[in-house]
Amino acid sequence: MGDCNSESDYCLNDFHIPNYILREESHVESVSYIPTCPAIVFINSQSGGQLGGNLLTTYRELLNPNQVFDLSEEAPDKVLHRIYGNLEKLKLEGDEFAKEIQKKLRLIVAGGDGTASWLLGVVSDLKLSQPPPIATVPLGTGNNLHFSFGWGKKNPGTDSQSVKLFLNQVRKAKEMKIDSWHILMRMKAPSKGVCDPIAPLELPHSLHAFHRVSHTDSMNKEGYHTFRGGFWNYFSMGMDAQVSYAFHSERKLHPERFKNQLVNQSNYLKLGCKQGWFCASLFHPSSKNIAQLAKVKISKRGGQWEDLHIPPSIRSIVCLNLPSFSGGLNPWGTPNRKKEQDRELTAPFVDDGLLEVVGFRNAWHGLVLLHPKGHGTRLAQANKIRFEFHMGAADHTFMRLDGEPWKQPLPVDDDTVEIEISHFHQVKMLAAENCRSKSVYDPSSPIKHGDDDDSTEEYSDDDSEERRKLGAADTFRFPDKVDISHLI
Repeated sequence: MGDCNSESDYCLNDFHIPNYILREESHVESVSYIPTCPAIVFINSQSGGQLGGNLLTTYRELLNPNQVFDLSEEAPDKVLHRIYGNLEKLKLEGDEFAKEIQKKLRLIVAGGDGTASWLLGVVSDLKLSQPPPIATVPLGTGNNLHFSFGWGKKNPGTDSQSVKLFLNQVRKAKEMKIDSWHILMRMKAPSKGVCDPIAPLELPHSLHAFHRVSHTDSMNKEGYHTFRGGFWNYFSMGMDAQVSYAFHSERKLHPERFKNQLVNQSNYLKLGCKQGWFCASLFHPSSKNIAQLAKVKISKRGGQWEDLHIPPSIRSIVCLNLPSFSGGLNPWGTPNRKKEQDRELTAPFVDDGLLEVVGFRNAWHGLVLLHPKGHGTRLAQANKIRFEFHMGAADHTFMRLDGEPWKQPLPVDDDTVEIEISHFHQVKMLAAENCRSKSVYDPSSPIKHGDDDDSTEEYSDDDSEERRKLGAADTFRFPDKVDISHLI
């Protein structure tokens, strides 16, 4: 393990978790040192070209290899199922060390926005009495979630010294809460053609939580398919999602061309030109503006649904939870006092239960974000937002959740596709020193606030347990022999 002789070579014992905590079949070990920051590490070895695999090797060399998991081999819900089940068993047996581990446990996830969102969804679904806060290592192209909480947007070094410096940041990090958002999509079951409007093999990683609502659920309608899931950073629709879809499709076909972050960003820009994000009227005259594609309604906290006016020039709409989009840009900006008074617009907070809804005309419009005070077209702040797509506007559009795009079929007969987004839950994040995200309770610094309950949502009596989950941890179950009544 290393010595604690300097700031850069601190004691790795602070992060170490012994095998008997991680694996039920292991012999109980005698421990004399209680770690101050025990960490479970999840790494997407397929992210960042070779970086994911290299990072996996380094973490396993520095920590107990059994506390570092490759997400391409084992899903996080299965890992946490095993570890938390074992922790509960050990605590019932009077193991004080296990109690301290659970109390101080932190999670580290290395990957892009989709990978980080996956883990956040799992932790949200588990509804643990002491949910662990999460730190993120940027291994993707955009890394918006990572950047929002001060972990940077550039791929990190994978050598021992770089990892040690990152772990030291984790040890010093502050806790913040972050809103999550439930998304429901309903469309008529096609009378012919493919069974589902979204082929399972084409389902983006960040849409892992989407699944058909059970036949007994009141959200179901006869003859309709209903999907639902969640997101943490943003939902977008229109030209920006179309460019992202083209980028992901190209990367799947030619992965050897996308092993460098700078090259990836260059390819993204080229595809933006080809897809007509800059010159739509010349190259893509069929591209529709948002007002042509959908009727949009919003609801403020506790209010009624009202129509949202979308200017006819808007070809991309973004619903933001975090102050980072497209690699660290802030489309909402900070409204001045006049805007706050006249339109009731506020600064963006990550825990206020509101989405910032922003529109863009084209990529040239997006370039205003490079200016320190630049922003998109502020449309609204809402606790709920609903999109209704009707027949005739187009046969498909493009959508994106937390960096993961998909091609969405639109009605081919006299029917409507509905998408509704609403505030869902909160989880704890770890915020580094350069955190950009702000709390509504303390806008000046990322400090912990409120009580220990990570949920601010109220559920009605008829809400089933299934309705209270994103679906990211469907396999999570505590072992039968473990009494979890004190957790409910």
